[in-house]
Amino acid sequence: MEGSLNVIGYGISVIGAGIGVGIVFGLGMQAIARQPEARGVLQGQMIFGFAVIEALAILGFVLAFAV
Repeated sequence: MEGSLNVIGYGISVIGAGIGVGIVFGLGMQAIARQPEARGVLQGQMIFGFAVIEALAILGFVLAFAV
């Protein structure tokens, strides 16, 4: 029974990561549309934010099966 609860918890954490990625890229595109000359800096920050969110999602995946 514990294994299925771990998988449900991981599924919920993936939903949070998906929402976070959507927010990061949505607001990044909005910022680039408002100030196109800052595209390089903003794009780097978007990619960094995406990497952090995905790292947390992968960490949740590892912890779901490690316990």
